[in-house]
Amino acid sequence: MGGRGFWLRVMLLLAGALVMVPAAARAQDNYEIQVYGADTVPAKNTMVEVHSNFTVDGSKAAPGSKYAVDGTYPTNHAEHETLEITQGVTNWSEVGFYVFTSASQETGYQWVGDHIRPRVRVPDSWKWPVGASMSFEVGYQRARFSPDTWTMEVRPIVDKQMGKWYWAFNPALDRSFHGPGVSQGVTFSPNVKVSYDFTKKVTGGLEYYAAYGDLGGFDALHDQQQQFFPSIDLNLSPKWEVNFGVGIGPTAATDHWIVKAIVGRRFTFGHHDPEAHDTAETKPKD
Repeated sequence: MGGRGFWLRVMLLLAGALVMVPAAARAQDNYEIQVYGADTVPAKNTMVEVHSNFTVDGSKAAPGSKYAVDGTYPTNHAEHETLEITQGVTNWSEVGFYVFTSASQETGYQWVGDHIRPRVRVPDSWKWPVGASMSFEVGYQRARFSPDTWTMEVRPIVDKQMGKWYWAFNPALDRSFHGPGVSQGVTFSPNVKVSYDFTKKVTGGLEYYAAYGDLGGFDALHDQQQQFFPSIDLNLSPKWEVNFGVGIGPTAATDHWIVKAIVGRRFTFGHHDPEAHDTAETKPKD
């Protein structure tokens, strides 16, 4: 009970930190487009992932300017590459680190920012009927790429494998330390994934990403960010993670077409057998 009580207190402290700092709307970005599963990288394992996202139809420059109306670089025809390195600390905790970059014909290749993300999950010994974990992400992005430069996120994660079906729900809450959205309330950015195992190697599904706005009163639908990604996961090996998707943004505030790919490889140190655990941020086994 001591260990369980400790981690419950950790999760409550993370949620409390979100409430105590100034709030901001955090736009749905195109750097790391992924719905998290509840599992974590096992101890003595390191997961290295590359997120490649190309915006086919995104925000354009304002008339007479090279910047969009919010002062950021336009996302149209921009290639975003993100390096994510996640280190397993224990069999129920991990720490992830992100390096965001962007490249386009107008801007060339540029560093965007960095985030760090500790995460803890409910241990298997608790025998919960669903997988559950909590991540806390904080970091910096340059103002030319994000009006709110210092941001934080608390992301509860719940998932479940039911035969060949799988679902995951990430009801994320966001705030900002610095930027034009500081005066706004806590914002709600839910992510959802539903998928089906067509074969042992191929899983198809639908991913949903959104930014609804302030919890005190959601934005009008026109101003909300909504993205739907039909996606494919290739289950090549427990050591590998491969995901492809094409995103459709139906609202005016959302980039309209995005193509994404995630390729990850897990490395094991010490005597832990990587075949004995599921990869991080993918669905658990039955």
